[in-house]
Amino acid sequence: MMKQKSRPSALPYSNSEEATNQNFINRRKFIGGITTATLAMTVVPRHVLGGSGFVAPSDKITLAYIGTGTQGLRELQPLLSIPELQIIAVCDPQKDATGYLDWGKTGLRDEIRTTLQNPQWTSGGDNTIPGGRDNGKEIVDTYYTKFRNQQKLGSCRAYADFRELFAKEKDLNAVKIMTPDHLHGLIAMAAMKRGISVSMHKPISNRLTEGKQVIEMAKKNKVTTHLIAWDSNGSMDQVMNWINTGAIGKLKEVHNWSNRPVWPQYPTLPTDSPTIPKGLDWDLWLGPEAERPYHPNYTNMVFRGWYDFGGGSMADMGHYSLWTVFKALELDAPTIIEPNFSHVCGLRDSTAFQVKNDFSFPMASSVRFKYPAKGSRPAVDLIWYDGGMRPPVPDEVYEDNKELPAEGMMFVGEKGKILAGFHVDNPRLIPEKRMAGQVVPKLPERDRTLGFKQFMDAIKAGKQCPGSFSEAGPITEAVNLYSVALRAGRTLKYDAANQKITNVAEANKYLSREYRKGWDPKGI
Repeated sequence: MMKQKSRPSALPYSNSEEATNQNFINRRKFIGGITTATLAMTVVPRHVLGGSGFVAPSDKITLAYIGTGTQGLRELQPLLSIPELQIIAVCDPQKDATGYLDWGKTGLRDEIRTTLQNPQWTSGGDNTIPGGRDNGKEIVDTYYTKFRNQQKLGSCRAYADFRELFAKEKDLNAVKIMTPDHLHGLIAMAAMKRGISVSMHKPISNRLTEGKQVIEMAKKNKVTTHLIAWDSNGSMDQVMNWINTGAIGKLKEVHNWSNRPVWPQYPTLPTDSPTIPKGLDWDLWLGPEAERPYHPNYTNMVFRGWYDFGGGSMADMGHYSLWTVFKALELDAPTIIEPNFSHVCGLRDSTAFQVKNDFSFPMASSVRFKYPAKGSRPAVDLIWYDGGMRPPVPDEVYEDNKELPAEGMMFVGEKGKILAGFHVDNPRLIPEKRMAGQVVPKLPERDRTLGFKQFMDAIKAGKQCPGSFSEAGPITEAVNLYSVALRAGRTLKYDAANQKITNVAEANKYLSREYRKGWDPKGI
């Protein structure tokens, strides 16, 4: 019998940004020890009859991986070992590993070396941070050749333009979208039009109108969809038990605060004109947004700070913490959005002035959303904080001689408060003496790979999975209205039925985008 090459040790299916308090299973345990119900879907007698590593063609899911920046390559690796998944194409407007930024100099490179069992692997390009479609293709091809050679998967194709990918790849079941925010909605709609299932990083779109279009298309086309952030949401069970049994009285407010941004946010537009990095198609990177000179301050991990390209801190992190809150409390659409934000000052002609802009998010902000009563639930205010801002410290925390954590969540009722971690983890009544006699069930360990596995199983069954686009309407509305309110700099009154700001007419232009020629969703 031929001796098989050993597989590399497991890498977690995770974002570095939300790795705290996560539990990961061993990759071999994942492949060989899935629950019986899942096995019934994914492993059939033909697999057993075909021998080790065999997957019947009818059971294989073909995937195009769109977006091979640092986070894209990080999340690509755990998918490589799934036997019934084949990545047949990668796509990114950047060809070479040039000019990328990351959380550390060697972390991603070392992850890739472990995955490929090659301690000498280098990214090429400027040989600093991995990234680009050439790296994506090489990682897929090398892994498949080295560890899945019995399946004879062939070479992965590489594309700069997702439109060309969809035109040429006819045997495609699914896509995973890991691009900057401004391309999410367009690529998702292009895929769904072709009956292709979509797994995508948050947000659905950084424009409300486009986000609504994506969600409606998902409902009508009935393809399987998966917004990855759902996999990181915590449980609201204990919090709702306390709320429903009157432990804190009538709920009035929900507070959620983040340490984001952890990237530079620029209060002024670039004025210099650096050379476009080798291998970058800047026009493709811009996609639907207006033409402008290339600048590195727009790209890679700093794109989130720009209204045109990102969704700010709430779109980045609010999906992970608040989606489960929206579902549990049945928060639909806010009626009032009230922004508070920092400003930047400068000097000009010996005079101080306040920098005004509607192109980048503020350094720090808090935004209050007012939600009307629904059923037995009273009206609730939800307040988001970022940039180091937090809610006022409640007396109960002073009583415990503690401080509010750097990130967290708090539920305020008429008679008490619940304090929890950012993901609603470790909820507790405050002050601590109120926890006497309370038993908080321990949550089961979380398998971070399970979200994508559920997506795959749902595709095979022709169903939806947890975290589908159709469930993301309220959180999509909130994160986009957050940016509109900050951009307008005004308290807004919102008519959800007509998707219209009623008191500040000029703010309505921020609900949608003007598409460049060739980028309108109708023609994609």
